[in-house]
Amino acid sequence: MTADPAQKDLSKTAYDHLWMHFTRMSSYENSPVPTIVKGEGTYVWDDKGRKYLDGLAGLFVVQAGHGREELAEAAAKQAKELAFFPVWSYAHPKAVELAERLANYAPGDLNKVFFSTGGGEAVETAWKLAKQYFKLTGKPTKYKVISRAVAYHGTPQGALSITGLPGLKAPFEPLVPGTHKAPNTNIYRAPAFLAGPDGTVDPEAYGRWAADEIEQAILFEGPETVAAVFVEPVQNAGGCFPPPPGYFQRLREICDRHDVLLVSDEVICAFGRLGTMFGADKFGYVPDMITCAKGMTSGYSPIGATIISDRIAEPFYKGDNTFLHGYTFGGHPVSSAVALANLDIFEREGLNQHVLDNESKFLATLNKLRDLPIVGDVRGNGYFYGIELVKDKVTKESFNDDEVERVLYGFLSKALFDNGLYCRADDRGDPVVQLAPPLISDQSTFDEIEQILRTSLSDAWQKI
Repeated sequence: MTADPAQKDLSKTAYDHLWMHFTRMSSYENSPVPTIVKGEGTYVWDDKGRKYLDGLAGLFVVQAGHGREELAEAAAKQAKELAFFPVWSYAHPKAVELAERLANYAPGDLNKVFFSTGGGEAVETAWKLAKQYFKLTGKPTKYKVISRAVAYHGTPQGALSITGLPGLKAPFEPLVPGTHKAPNTNIYRAPAFLAGPDGTVDPEAYGRWAADEIEQAILFEGPETVAAVFVEPVQNAGGCFPPPPGYFQRLREICDRHDVLLVSDEVICAFGRLGTMFGADKFGYVPDMITCAKGMTSGYSPIGATIISDRIAEPFYKGDNTFLHGYTFGGHPVSSAVALANLDIFEREGLNQHVLDNESKFLATLNKLRDLPIVGDVRGNGYFYGIELVKDKVTKESFNDDEVERVLYGFLSKALFDNGLYCRADDRGDPVVQLAPPLISDQSTFDEIEQILRTSLSDAWQKI
């Protein structure tokens, strides 16, 4: 007989049975597993009653904040009416309504919506769709993908192949062939040859160089073999790299010149994270496909989507052509209903405009941390920022592997949490702390984040 959960030691049970994602399970062999039991607004509470500011919106997800009863009620209402039906040759009202709404939000002619249950599946969908599209249009040799160094695009075999993080890929190789990497837009680490006589790098010139490097990758592989370029509006892994001015316009021209599809991976950046419904809107470009997930429901139910232009969808709507791909829970009725209710909140409460009105205040508050010797760079956009940590601000010297292990993992991650802030200390690339609070956050949230970071980062510096 299973014990009453209220009488059990959840931490021990978690260690014994819950295999947590991207987690060193051995680290909890002799220490408690943090167990979160409640959320309200911008805060969460653990099973010991301790309160934490959610500085990462769960995982770039909880846009509208925790504890929104109308989202839970939307799920319950739909479950009573139609709890499940697949969108395999059949439709149901909520999936139809949500698809139309997403198409109306999306830029350009992105009018077709293919649902999945998460971001990695959305990326997988986009690559498979690109491959089959070119086969249907008489260009079967176009199957390769160009993506950027350090970029993360998901964990399925295809999405992981597109990912630019060797350490995440090595345990699962060989992966899907045909993926190639180009430089990202980390201007803080721009190559020295791009700097002027005063040592600074012109952002527009840097953007042209970074985009042209993607074209060089296309040319090196052969345009007749390249199907798509996958890029995030603001790259997550490595610590929030925003695009330089003109970058996406030049990249759009390059993709058009070589008949390569431009896929905007917006699993994080869509639904208000940058203050617009889609990141492509923020930076003024129209991709051929958008992949999205996380913030669509504010995390109250899982869903993902690939939004596709009419041009790319057109051959699939002819004769007996079929996109031989799908997911059991894609377009789930309950998740679709929650997404619609969440988007109602966006419109009713003006969440996108709230981010646009406050992003400069958030950045200004984080920039106060530049006086700390450990802070090398503060960068990002909207409510999505990374703070790069360094050993030497002048030379930009980073930490070696032993120091990352000792300072980032051995001290800082726990210190931030113990001091009341849930965020991410990450070393996928150079060491960074990432921040992406719920979109309802205001100046009081920013101030609390800065104060906790100041204490924790100052203590971390003493550990070096």
